[in-house]
Amino acid sequence: MTPFWFRVVIAGLCLCNFVTFSKSAPATKKTSPKAITRPNIIIVYTDDQGFGDASCLNPESKFKTLNIDRLAKEGLTFSDGHCSDTVCTPSRYGLLTGRYSWRTTLKRGVMSAEGKCLIADDRMTLASFLKEQGYVTAMVGKWHLGMDFPGEINDRDWRQPVRDMPLDKGFDYFWGIPASMNYGVLAWFEGRHAKVPPTLFTRKRLNRIALSDYRIMPPYEEKYNKTLMEVASNFVDSECLTRFTDKTIEWIENVAPAARTGHPFFLYLPYTSPHKPVIPLKRFRGKTEAGAYGDFILETDWHLGRLLDLLDREKLTENTIVIFTSDNGPETTWRERRKRFQHASNGIYREGKRSIHEGGHRVPFFIRWPAKVKPGRVWDKPVCQTDLLATFAEMLNQPLPANAGEDSVSFLNVLLNNKNIEPRSAMIHHAMQGRFAIREGEWKLVMPHRENGLELYNLAKDSGEDHDILQDHPEVVKKLTKRITEIVVNGRTTPGKNQPNDTPLWSDLTWIEGAPELQKRPSRNRKERLNPKP
Repeated sequence: MTPFWFRVVIAGLCLCNFVTFSKSAPATKKTSPKAITRPNIIIVYTDDQGFGDASCLNPESKFKTLNIDRLAKEGLTFSDGHCSDTVCTPSRYGLLTGRYSWRTTLKRGVMSAEGKCLIADDRMTLASFLKEQGYVTAMVGKWHLGMDFPGEINDRDWRQPVRDMPLDKGFDYFWGIPASMNYGVLAWFEGRHAKVPPTLFTRKRLNRIALSDYRIMPPYEEKYNKTLMEVASNFVDSECLTRFTDKTIEWIENVAPAARTGHPFFLYLPYTSPHKPVIPLKRFRGKTEAGAYGDFILETDWHLGRLLDLLDREKLTENTIVIFTSDNGPETTWRERRKRFQHASNGIYREGKRSIHEGGHRVPFFIRWPAKVKPGRVWDKPVCQTDLLATFAEMLNQPLPANAGEDSVSFLNVLLNNKNIEPRSAMIHHAMQGRFAIREGEWKLVMPHRENGLELYNLAKDSGEDHDILQDHPEVVKKLTKRITEIVVNGRTTPGKNQPNDTPLWSDLTWIEGAPELQKRPSRNRKERLNPKP
């Protein structure tokens, strides 16, 4: 049963003051019809931020996220919003392509910094689609979808360009890092080169300000061995958020004059926080009641505020869509944080990152678009980050081809608050170790995997997934099993011509006839089952 305080929070979000909103942006009527149909788009994508790490969603939070809360007040809150997987790489793939990552060769886990990009050259992305519609496109931040670096580790020629990276997937501009910091090749890349290339080496060092954490910071080593990672001499982990935001502001300032005259931009800003290493700047340390993690969220929120202030200064607020969401639920340190600080990063939901349960994939999800979206609204039906591509396509009146956005369902009618909004097609959840679940309406069926059997939950009555009611509803189990099988085998969620997955059936699909057998592992305790390490 959903706690009373949570229902109060959602009701409070719905009652946000329109007067406050109207002071923050110019009147809609001053924006030209052409500009309205082609708004600027910014996606701010945090890393490992749980549902309970936005104070507007968690009244018991031990910190205030003033700028995230501002987006909720001035825009639309998806209280049942989901990433498409429970770890970094696959969620990013789903966000950018509108297709589930498990349809590719990546069935479990994440990629390293180096490797063939998971997004195929002919695969439509948000960036390539919007570029075709006349948008200028940029990415600033963490990629983590694979890059082709010149040469082999300890034998690189950094004068040569990096290939198979954001500039090859629809982005006109790239500034950022290749992957999570624990995977190395750490340098500030702009375009296909790093001004200071990663010719030194390092290992993870103990982070003394956070729980079970590490640091990436000088001094670095000149000689390589297999235990070390490549790093540039000027790379410091705690500078990521500041550098990303500074570059974002610089880029938007350059394109703002054109944007004000109807030439829109798309910016993708994937931050590295609050993913490990948890390293808030000194000015933020001790400012919350949730330790270094809370301080790091506070710094992230502050950088979001810098971006929102920039839009105000450049007179771009009214017709810019700002989307704020996270790639998966909180890291397993949420348990210790709850004990030590009484802060629940996963909110009222079960488990966190890597888990098939709600805390693994239900994430903060806000959209502000003053020109079209009424402020302070809450949508409590399921939506997925894969849905962005179809939403933008409908917004721009550009139908998607059969082989693009196969798992993308437009929610434009929700944004515009239209009547007779149809429920979203069934949504598929996927965990790091390869376990599946299907969500349709109030029902969630978790599929068998290794030693784990089927589980069924009614999320309208049991949002915490405390009561498995599998035995009480065999007809629901049968219906959802058939539906998830169709979605997997047909290569798409949406109507249209069936599309091939990138591989034949694989062993995680234990309920589908013809799938290879998945070997069971020795029984483990519940904590280990739900939060396996990558």
